[in-house]
Amino acid sequence: MAEKTDQQKQQELISKYDKESAYRQDTGKWYWIIAFMAISLTIFHLYRAYPANGPLVFLMQGAVHLGTAMGLIFLLYPATKKGIKRKGIPFYDVILAFLAMGSSYYILFRYDWLTGGARILGFSTLDIIVASIGIILLLEASRRAVGIPIVVIASLAILYGLFGTNIPYFGHGGFDWSGLSRRLFYSSDAIFGTPIQISATYIYLFLFFGVMLIKTGVGQYFNDLAFGLTGRYTGGTAKAAVVASAMQGTVTGSSVANTVGSGSFTIPMMKRAGFRPQFAAAAEASASTGGQIMPPIMGAAAFIMAEYVSGVSYSDIIIIGIIPAILYFTGVFMGTHYEAKRYGIHGLPKDQLPALKGILKKIYLLLPLVTIITMLVNGFTPTTAALYGIGAAFLVSFVQKETRLGWRDLLDAFEQGARIALPVIAACATAGIIVGVVVFTGLGSKIAGGLLGLAGDSLFLLLFFTMIACILLGMGLPTTANYVVTATMAAPALIEFGIPPIAAHFFVFYFGIVADITPPVCLAAYAGAGIARANPMKAGGNALKLAIAAFIIPYVFVYNPVLLLEDATFMNLAPVLITALIGMAAISAAMMGYFVRKPNWLERALLLGAGVMLIYPDNLILSGSGLVLLIGIGLFQKFLKESSEKATSA
Repeated sequence: MAEKTDQQKQQELISKYDKESAYRQDTGKWYWIIAFMAISLTIFHLYRAYPANGPLVFLMQGAVHLGTAMGLIFLLYPATKKGIKRKGIPFYDVILAFLAMGSSYYILFRYDWLTGGARILGFSTLDIIVASIGIILLLEASRRAVGIPIVVIASLAILYGLFGTNIPYFGHGGFDWSGLSRRLFYSSDAIFGTPIQISATYIYLFLFFGVMLIKTGVGQYFNDLAFGLTGRYTGGTAKAAVVASAMQGTVTGSSVANTVGSGSFTIPMMKRAGFRPQFAAAAEASASTGGQIMPPIMGAAAFIMAEYVSGVSYSDIIIIGIIPAILYFTGVFMGTHYEAKRYGIHGLPKDQLPALKGILKKIYLLLPLVTIITMLVNGFTPTTAALYGIGAAFLVSFVQKETRLGWRDLLDAFEQGARIALPVIAACATAGIIVGVVVFTGLGSKIAGGLLGLAGDSLFLLLFFTMIACILLGMGLPTTANYVVTATMAAPALIEFGIPPIAAHFFVFYFGIVADITPPVCLAAYAGAGIARANPMKAGGNALKLAIAAFIIPYVFVYNPVLLLEDATFMNLAPVLITALIGMAAISAAMMGYFVRKPNWLERALLLGAGVMLIYPDNLILSGSGLVLLIGIGLFQKFLKESSEKATSA
């Protein structure tokens, strides 16, 4: 009973801070219809992923994918928060569900006409009506499953497409509703553009792969492994939370859901160990947010990035993303270490930790993850790799009786796979509206020109303005949609300035993510604070300090793309990586207010300066000077600490 109560509390907390999880708890007689639709959607994707079958043509595959998802959203997500606990589904949502499905399935039945005759003879009135219904219902589905901000931005984009002809500098030729609606709904450049195509082929399968791993106990295994490795050291509970979130980030991509899922276990342990409630919430939030930059999933944006960046495959993306992720988690890990040292928080006793011997016996649970990464690195398509990874997860479940998947468990996994994908599908499709308008009107090139003009000849100013834009968008958009929009609007300005495309795309990707821990809209920190019963703004401030690496690393790899493996060799990468890791430790010490001992304001300033010097790109003399300064501060603090201890003992 207690376990059920805890699960209910988790779900309520996720629903409060994560719009994507605010679905109906009791669907009444419609449960079986919803289950059938969800299971069918997963089976459709698995069937089309099998190499012998292959996906349908992009518009048809996208129509099934989006249409079924929108139908499920209207059946699962109520129009207001009050409807979450209300039993059953109101008749108007049933009507909207069938209208939403019908508008997308219309493409299946009229495919030959829509892609052939209509483009020559003109679209019919019925075509425009269906497209209009589809666009309006997509916006409403996104409002319910994703949130208002993305709908506002998409609506503004539509208004700009219709009425933006006379706007100074940003004006365009103009569209009437007939022309704009058919371009948005029946072309491969908008709603059914790259984001939804990737969602319909790769992203859905990887999200389902994550569900299968949870079903087989891999999530709990990550927690046990993290505590077994780090729990006995200084501040072990917080370090374990960081390591566990980093590992769980390899298979999932929602910072709020990660915070609540892991935090319900780690945050109380951190508080019992002596960490301040707001810090416990911040440690989990910053680590869980970092899960979105941890390969191979990377919040699903990595799949789209592979399509946007010419000549870079998905397997390249996950390899390129490793070093920035390591630097990020090094900063968070060291932050927890210095916080623990500052407050004298020790590790857990051996009898409270899982035995490493027992953990290692279950190392086979990592086989699905190893399978998928190995196949990707060896050149298999993401679709094939995901399919084999799912198969490996299914087989691994049979090793132990408690994880064995029966038919009911498998069908439940199929249903959960669809449910977890719904907000991502809606976000990708709605982001497609924004991207479509940007492409049709030429707004992207005008924004890029505006940013370049505003920054002048200063690369730093260009990066700074882009960072602010990405963070502001990230406060209202989920990671995948945020990346799609910023990659369309902001990344071209960076590329035009001469920055390598991969560095430009990683830059906007990173700053879209850190919005989850950037006050005042820091949803992951709010969720962690809900568990810790802490002040949300204080939790957000602490998360910002812990995750300071995320604000520095993007600048570093833009100025020195060797960290993204651009023309990297061992000789030019190793020194930069080593000094960057040491620099992150120094910056963390400055932010958390502890090194060898608690520093005064001057020592903190010097620690911060030493850290910045160490990570300053492509300048080993400056990095060497930073290292000397850091060692000097350490020796000075050690001398003062020993002198203080001798005086106390005397």
